[in-house]
Amino acid sequence: MNEEVEMALAEANEGMENTLTHLVSELNKIRTGRATPSMLSSVMVEYYGTPTPLAQVANVSTSDARTLTVQPWEKSILTDVVKAIQNANLGLNPQNNGEMVIIAVPMLTEERRRDLVKQAKAAGEFSKVGIRAKRKDANDFIKELKADGLSEDNAKTSEDNVQNMTNDFIAKVDKIVDTKEIDIMKV
Repeated sequence: MNEEVEMALAEANEGMENTLTHLVSELNKIRTGRATPSMLSSVMVEYYGTPTPLAQVANVSTSDARTLTVQPWEKSILTDVVKAIQNANLGLNPQNNGEMVIIAVPMLTEERRRDLVKQAKAAGEFSKVGIRAKRKDANDFIKELKADGLSEDNAKTSEDNVQNMTNDFIAKVDKIVDTKEIDIMKV
């Protein structure tokens, strides 16, 4: 019976970790005003008829805090890269100089920064919902075990462990979102 409880706790922990990982990847997509290659991670380029991630057909780098450079491995796809960046709706205006694509990352306005903070907080709330769903799954499983003969004390202790784990992960979400908010609002 205790093995099943441990398994439920481990499964809940893994699910909560995955939710946290997903949050970090979602927040990395939110622009902070500085140029980072991860800004273009969602861009898909039409490469020989197949949508391909930009990082698989070009070298993406930063030349300074406000400029991204994209060096395709084949010059023939320069226009496709420009079109893909424009179609990605990132608010960027890529320039093709015949050798590479240069993207000047514009400064964020105060209003846009506030919108991005709201977006980051929404992603944090979505993650909290996911964490609470994992808590509910674990608690439901513990209740099933209790019906099958798990003692009242073990069930209560297990539910407390799940709640403590949930509180820890929600605190981590809050910390990650707060850090991103500070990063976004920094001029």
